[in-house]
Amino acid sequence: MAARHYLQFKDFTLAEYEHLFARTRWIKERFKRYERYWPLADRTLVMIFEKASTRTRLSFEAGMHQLGGAAIYLNTRDSQLGRGEPVEDAGQVISRMCDLVMIRTFEQSIVERFARTSRVPVINGLTNEYHPCQILADIYTFIEHRGSIRGRTVAWIGDSNNVCNTWLQAAEVFDFNVHVSTPPGYEVEPERAGLYDHSHYEEFTDPMRAAEGADLVTTDVWTSMGFEAENEERLKDFEDWQVDEDMMRAAGPKALFMHCLPAHRGEEVAAGVIDGAQSVVWDEAENRLHTQKALMEFLVLGQVETA
Repeated sequence: MAARHYLQFKDFTLAEYEHLFARTRWIKERFKRYERYWPLADRTLVMIFEKASTRTRLSFEAGMHQLGGAAIYLNTRDSQLGRGEPVEDAGQVISRMCDLVMIRTFEQSIVERFARTSRVPVINGLTNEYHPCQILADIYTFIEHRGSIRGRTVAWIGDSNNVCNTWLQAAEVFDFNVHVSTPPGYEVEPERAGLYDHSHYEEFTDPMRAAEGADLVTTDVWTSMGFEAENEERLKDFEDWQVDEDMMRAAGPKALFMHCLPAHRGEEVAAGVIDGAQSVVWDEAENRLHTQKALMEFLVLGQVETA
């Protein structure tokens, strides 16, 4: 039977996400009660990092241990992948020695090539194009605080990067709307975002208009990993795209604020917003752990019924 992979958000159906969120809730409640749940005992996750990360490594490694399994960290600098071994060959070998692989790298084509020869499920831990595990946690966090996201409005303020692309895919799956506001030259590229159509998002030149009446305002750093050479230029281009207190007032008192972290206070977000009452960034960060545990359970064991 062919392995099931999670390489971009649209890989799963709405029904499958609803199952994942039900499992996330159950798994998180067990975790909070300090009750052992080891469905992946004797299973091994290999984590391959070409891009460094705090939250991705910790949430996957701790999550696999909490499910009873083992996690092995591989950095491409310290493996044959960093010495020119073909990605397809690595997929053949690594997948014969483990039960699950998570890859955090640059081009989306790398995880897709690895998955084509892998015998076990492959998870996209982040690429230049997509960050599905982040939006999995973000939507679960929204549901925890505000209920169904269907028909709601998410305001994305800043760069149309991998996180933005994934929000746009999620809007098509969950049937909500995204208001995107980027500086000139940083607009959404529909083909790169992997969109089916334009019916679930609207672009705004004025970030305040994009935020008006939004249920969720979210952003990311102005310079993503791998684009550091553009940092000085981006600081100038994005200076009017900071999420500040005025923008959150435009969204309204019930609007939530999210950020995938790490954040640069005083750049893409004001300190008063990220540390304020509407911010749920710490719940959002923790939920990476719980949603990814549900994801790993699903990919390895299939649908586990919630009692």
